[in-house]
Amino acid sequence: MSAAGSAGGSAKRMGGQEPAGKSVPFDTSVPHIARVYDYWLGGKDNFEADRVAAEQVVATFPDVLVSVRAQRAFLGRAVHYLVEEAGIRQFLDIGTGLPAGNNTHEVAQKIAPETRVVYVDNDPIVLLHARTLLAGSPQGATAYIDADFRDTGKILAEAAGVLDFSQPVAVMMLGLLHCIPDEYDPAALVARVMAAVSPGSYLVIAHPASDVAEQLSRSMGDYNKQAAAPLTARSYAEVSQFFVGLDLVEPGLVQLHRWRPGTGEVGEGRELANYGGVGRKP
Repeated sequence: MSAAGSAGGSAKRMGGQEPAGKSVPFDTSVPHIARVYDYWLGGKDNFEADRVAAEQVVATFPDVLVSVRAQRAFLGRAVHYLVEEAGIRQFLDIGTGLPAGNNTHEVAQKIAPETRVVYVDNDPIVLLHARTLLAGSPQGATAYIDADFRDTGKILAEAAGVLDFSQPVAVMMLGLLHCIPDEYDPAALVARVMAAVSPGSYLVIAHPASDVAEQLSRSMGDYNKQAAAPLTARSYAEVSQFFVGLDLVEPGLVQLHRWRPGTGEVGEGRELANYGGVGRKP
């Protein structure tokens, strides 16, 4: 998800709806993080500039390929925990990115078909794929909001048309916060969203780590020189600040492939510069 610019429009639902933002133009000559991630994950929704930038990062930081796969696996485990063990039936997924395997609604509605999911993003390339994201189960609801993360009022107002904020909601922020520079105070934005959800709600974060592998910061710096929107890796202490006021679910904030891993987990036995954690609002 980009840190800049948002377009109007309410939450879009499945049912003959044209993809949100279908006519929104985007510049394919400049790498875009959503398309770069798509390339790293083996997708086809990327362009030459994205592939060049992605390969440059791989050249200086090869573990990025394992890291992005581990992040997708973490999403699946976190959603499974929230639905199966915590009993969550509502998700607000901010910074959706391009559709990949096991999106939030797919994991959640496979376990509990009545689960309601609202996706939020404002990247034109993601908006083109809104229909794929809206294809949820008929028992539940899946919707999409075109909004900038910094416009929390808009996000919460439109999400309230699908989600019941008097009941617990799981707020997903994977691959989002490193797209928000410090000048916009991302911790305050997170706190604003969590203040609006009821006790018993959860926050899930995945965030690139600046203090695990020095190659990550170097490769991210190289990427920022050619991308329109800069990325920011953060330390363990900095990422921990996003969970202030919440109770971390065991094992706490860890390298995300170590959060309740299964057998043969992606990245097993190695260090990955990517933190993940789940916090509960008391």
